Amino acid sequence: MLRNYRYIKYIWRITITVSVVVMSLFSCKDKNDNLIPFTYDPDSVPTMVTIAASQLISDSGITRYRIVADLWMVFEQAKEPYWYFPEGIYFEQFTPDFEIEATIEADTAWYYNVKDLWRLKKNVHVENRKGEQFDSEELFWDGKNGKVFSEAYIEIKSGHTELKGYGFESNQTMTDYRIFRPHDGKLPFSEAAPADSLQPDSGEVNEAENLMPVNDN
Repeated sequence: MLRNYRYIKYIWRITITVSVVVMSLFSCKDKNDNLIPFTYDPDSVPTMVTIAASQLISDSGITRYRIVADLWMVFEQAKEPYWYFPEGIYFEQFTPDFEIEATIEADTAWYYNVKDLWRLKKNVHVENRKGEQFDSEELFWDGKNGKVFSEAYIEIKSGHTELKGYGFESNQTMTDYRIFRPHDGKLPFSEAAPADSLQPDSGEVNEAENLMPVNDN
């Protein structure tokens, strides 16, 4: 009788064990079925996203810039690390005395960390400390070489003087500049335009071609 009881108890334990294993297998299967395959692409998935950003940036311990943006996306793990501002950017550049040297606005912007290169796209508006205004659809700011350039159409307003044309190069404070291919400018006799601004350049801006990113990301 006891022997039969032990045998029944042994069978019962085996049955319970098998049932638990089967339930576990079905449970794992259900969990796996609910998983969504995900492939991480560091070139398109940001490592950090900041909303309503307002950031001061220092250079050699001196505050030189202020960035204001509705959306700031950082791609630090990308093959070519960059910042992306898809909803526009407002940028202030300061003198060492913390006076505003220039302001920049654009609908979209990219900053490439390694190259120290800004790309500003669509409705780009720049104003320097002398009140001169620059409007273009695309500008590049090369921080390593301290210059701003573009191959796009640009308009410059300084008082009653208006300069228009294609191809542009300037120092990074936008105070020493020229247009390579002037077109339909307005030059009142009461004001003298910068001589370099009126002279087309005989060569092309070869430096720009080496620095311009290929993709918009």
